[in-house]
Amino acid sequence: MAGNPAANATIGRHSARTRTLLDILLLAVDVLALSLAFVLGYVARETVPLFNIPASQPPLWNYAPTLALQVATVVVMFYFSRMYHQSRAISRIDMARNVIGLVTVGSLIVMSLQELFFKSTLFDPIDYPRSLFFYVLFFSIVLALTGRLAHRALVKWLRVRGLERDNLLIVGMGKIARDLARKIKNSPELGYEIVGIVNPRAQAGSAREKINGIPVLGEAAELPALLDAYNVAQVIIALPDAQRGEVIELITLCQRGRTDIKIYPDMLAYIAGDLTMGELGDVPLITVRDIALRGWKLSLKRGLDLIGAGIGLVLLAPFMLLTAVLVKLESSGPAFYTQERMGLDGRPFQMIKFRSMRQDAEARGIGWTVENDPRVTRIGRFMRRTSWDEIPQLINVLLGEMSLVGPRPERPHYVQQFRSQIPRYMERHREKAGMTGWAQVNGLRGDTSIAERTAYDLWYVENWSLWLDTKIIIRTAFAALLQRDQNAY
Repeated sequence: MAGNPAANATIGRHSARTRTLLDILLLAVDVLALSLAFVLGYVARETVPLFNIPASQPPLWNYAPTLALQVATVVVMFYFSRMYHQSRAISRIDMARNVIGLVTVGSLIVMSLQELFFKSTLFDPIDYPRSLFFYVLFFSIVLALTGRLAHRALVKWLRVRGLERDNLLIVGMGKIARDLARKIKNSPELGYEIVGIVNPRAQAGSAREKINGIPVLGEAAELPALLDAYNVAQVIIALPDAQRGEVIELITLCQRGRTDIKIYPDMLAYIAGDLTMGELGDVPLITVRDIALRGWKLSLKRGLDLIGAGIGLVLLAPFMLLTAVLVKLESSGPAFYTQERMGLDGRPFQMIKFRSMRQDAEARGIGWTVENDPRVTRIGRFMRRTSWDEIPQLINVLLGEMSLVGPRPERPHYVQQFRSQIPRYMERHREKAGMTGWAQVNGLRGDTSIAERTAYDLWYVENWSLWLDTKIIIRTAFAALLQRDQNAY
């Protein structure tokens, strides 16, 4: 339907109504889940021997005011934390963290409000036992999260079928604009309908074409009319080389109604990473480069690496022994394979892996592993799909040569090539190399773009947090267990 104003305008109106209904449905799901959680907590208190089971407890109806307070408080917490207006691309892990945190804080607030509102009132005799509190908290987290995951699945199902989509217009004709258009078209679950592309630098009356099947609708001056005609909900300005005045002019032209405007960052933002505002005295400054991992954070990360690697090696030792035996049985040569990689500050170290290829795999020289590579053994193919061949790197982590999470190390041969081709490539070596990393969990492993992988690695280096490491480890585990990584070969 791209390029059809009437059809796209209709899609936009229907999508707005559908989104409103879905928002109402999500609110209803939360209210139902939290109410049911309180009831289950009440039942569990007198049936589950986790705490002392009371000889008798008041009727459930007596707790109706507390139930209403619990539901109202958590829903208000959700609302003011924008849980009803979340990003389209938010991960399930981030959503789970938000739900767990908000339900926990909301439940603690209810304990305080119980004393404040019900003390010395008609409801004063009603006690809110701590055992009931913990049961209600547990079921509230489980059911609220389950309900939101079900709602998320429904929204994704509707978007894939075109029933909940926003009309989107891309401004720009370069590679960035084409890549964005391709990614959006290949990700229907994001819920966007690309109505067209605008060429802001076209001459009046110039010929119009199609890019990847998407029509070029016009030039910059036509933006206001196009936004109205196609009922556009979002505009992406994809002109990384645009001058400041040009961007301001485009933003002015796009300021129509409820249209959201997003701008692809220019080259300065790419080189600088995330820009943040600070000050020196009364002089405002822009921070263009910062290292998130320093001071006590380094000690914390190292401590977690030691604990994680130690526990992992102890628990996985029997399976590692079995793997070593299977590798030896299938092909001659050692069970383990060491390879020189470049780590922190560009220092080389010997990275340990289970051998997944024939012993003579590099007899003809160094080369990338490709899909269906004949050098990979049968057990090696399984290990690569599940990333099990990386498990011996826990030894590297224990020795301090690697971390559980960080930029993946490359061989010195490739580093010498990439450092002269990719801007800021060597800056990824400011942190320890990792068994897994932000680029890997986003599908950038194997024979993929080095430039894009570097951008992800640099973002990780400058935005490190304990939660980010936790999320990467969880996503890595799920990707390995479910074998979701298409580039793992």
